[in-house]
Amino acid sequence: MDTMTFEPDPQVRCRDYSIGCIGAGMIMAECHLAAYAEAGFQVAAIASRTRANAQKVADRWKISTVHDTPEDLIADPSVEIVDIAYPPDLQPDLIRKALAAPNVKAILAQKPLALSLDEAKKLRDEAAAAGKILSVNQNMRYDQSMRVLKQIIDAGELGEIVFAQIDMHAIPHWQGFLEGYDRLTLSNMSVHHLDALRFLFGDPDEVTSLTRPDPRTKFEHSDGIVVSTLRFPSGVVAVSLEDVWSGPRAEGYEDDQHIGWRVEGTEGVAKGTIGWPTGAPSSLSYASPKMTDGRWVTPEWETMWFPHAFIGVMEQLQHAVKSGEAPALSVADNVRTMALVEAAYRSIDEKRTVALSEIKID
Repeated sequence: MDTMTFEPDPQVRCRDYSIGCIGAGMIMAECHLAAYAEAGFQVAAIASRTRANAQKVADRWKISTVHDTPEDLIADPSVEIVDIAYPPDLQPDLIRKALAAPNVKAILAQKPLALSLDEAKKLRDEAAAAGKILSVNQNMRYDQSMRVLKQIIDAGELGEIVFAQIDMHAIPHWQGFLEGYDRLTLSNMSVHHLDALRFLFGDPDEVTSLTRPDPRTKFEHSDGIVVSTLRFPSGVVAVSLEDVWSGPRAEGYEDDQHIGWRVEGTEGVAKGTIGWPTGAPSSLSYASPKMTDGRWVTPEWETMWFPHAFIGVMEQLQHAVKSGEAPALSVADNVRTMALVEAAYRSIDEKRTVALSEIKID
């Protein structure tokens, strides 16, 4: 059999630009900065809502400059890329300040980009008017199993894709700021999976979503457990399941939290796991009568979704600044993911299938 050679992690093509980090929570301290240290990216400064928290993270990662406020960091002439890990209700104001700063060449924002699709579209248009690169951290596209799966699909190893599924049974740590929002799972967890399905198959024609409250989540929320079915122009039908309940949890209960995925084609099947929340590398196996003689082949790698995917996220932005090419994770593309999320919420609210053409993104 003649199996493919895969690239689970991208090559680092550019490390030229200095980064200013806004935020000192888990995602910045454990993921962004761990990835940047491993890749050799330049981190010039950090700031957060409290200087003390920023100082702790700076001490840990040997960041020389700690600013009192995010605004001070944005104005720092040594900062060329602003990396924001902040609540989505506060993020748009910081993005706009960074767009206006002459020293800032590019911005990496978190998802969701904003609390509404309309606000996301405004940020997209304002970044274009300012001539600045705005990129959104859809880091699941840099999960190793998703990257290898994309390479297998694009090479035609599975033939025409028929069906796909992402199946999550895991309990997120809902950050405290989410308690003040009226949207939960679709905006903050399903967005990973819906964006990954767009990455693999393009924009769907329609989505049908159902939800029920999560019994474990005590604060009020409109969407807890979510099941979404998508139909793509190619004929692919896909299911995205976010079971954030995942069963009862008590002392002595054997934990079986997991995220799995499966893609079926006319010429083969691929299946795998996402390493979070188990702390293991993501995995992939595939079988193709043409390329593997029908046997299951399992490529291996040592890197993980968290933190290594964040190398790819920052690398694609650094490369875009240097080359003048559009970033792989462009704000324009992310608006399309937010439109899919918006369509899913409309489906829940109106109890019907929603065509993506109903959601205006121009």
